[in-house]
Amino acid sequence: MKPVSVEALRKRELAMIHVAKKELALPDDEYRSLLLAVTGKSSSAALDWQGRKKLLDHFKKAGFKVKAKAGARPRPSVAPDRMARMRKIEALLADAGRSWAYADGVATKLFATTTRVERIEFCDGEHLTKVIAALVVDAKRRAKKEAPVLTPSGDCHAT
Repeated sequence: MKPVSVEALRKRELAMIHVAKKELALPDDEYRSLLLAVTGKSSSAALDWQGRKKLLDHFKKAGFKVKAKAGARPRPSVAPDRMARMRKIEALLADAGRSWAYADGVATKLFATTTRVERIEFCDGEHLTKVIAALVVDAKRRAKKEAPVLTPSGDCHAT
């Protein structure tokens, strides 16, 4: 999350005060008398951070609810089991010396025709489990390929 400057925070709080005034349908004269009674100031621009907080708290008690921006979307929550699966995939990729592009390729090969998932980050829990299984099979295949083979003369050779 990006740090917020003091001035940006002040502007945001002043905007919330004016939104609260509008939503609570306060006429200007009533708003000014309330502002004076709660904060001791006649203008919201003259308020310090404590005065703005006190006024916003008063508006919240009066029924004002802070809403998210119109265009803002809530961030998707990341389930703990999904994170565990992603860490497992990361470990399998690291052990095999492969990149996330390889995991994207596995996801594309497994799911592109059925669910149109082409990248690992778009996989749900069931998809991730299947990707893990495919990476485990790949790891076993690579281990079997790299295992030393005994020749009839007793020498050990890697294949």
